Amino acid sequence: MPSGIRTWGTLAAALLVAGGIARAQSTVVDGGLALALPAALPTGLSSGVVAGAGRDHGLFAWGVRASWTRAIEDTASWRVRHADLSLLGTGALQAVAGRGTFALRLGAGGTLVHETRRRHQGDRAGLTGDELQTTAWRLLPAAALEGAVALRLAGPWVLVVSGGPSIHLLDGGVHGGWAAGLEIAWRL
Repeated sequence: MPSGIRTWGTLAAALLVAGGIARAQSTVVDGGLALALPAALPTGLSSGVVAGAGRDHGLFAWGVRASWTRAIEDTASWRVRHADLSLLGTGALQAVAGRGTFALRLGAGGTLVHETRRRHQGDRAGLTGDELQTTAWRLLPAAALEGAVALRLAGPWVLVVSGGPSIHLLDGGVHGGWAAGLEIAWRL
């Protein structure tokens, strides 16, 4: 077996022995800032907020995560405003090490995309209706895989940093991206 695999296996075993299996059940509520690639735009960076709630069961956890992000992009002739509202059900494998928790979280659900395209200088040119502005809504199937690190700060307060790849099914294909979050959590 390659030494890299043995090292990761040893690290995983050490994290589990450090308390991941024996931890009591608890509920966690979190909220914070989010950065992501837009679900349907080929470029850009969207920013917004993320919130979640979950239930720990020792090595496993489950929950729900919601995020709203927005991006504004300009081309030579259009200003595009793009908003994503995502809702994902999640499951995670986690391990406790001292004041920290390491988790690998898998989520699946949907992203509601709202896009508005407005032609630059269209008002001055006398454009109206669809020639001036178009608006579209679309619900996309979505999935995400995130690594998360949580650090207990004081009492029930926890700092969480998470991030990883995401995918959306769009026009018969897969649109890959990523998402990241910086959150404050409260463990009940």
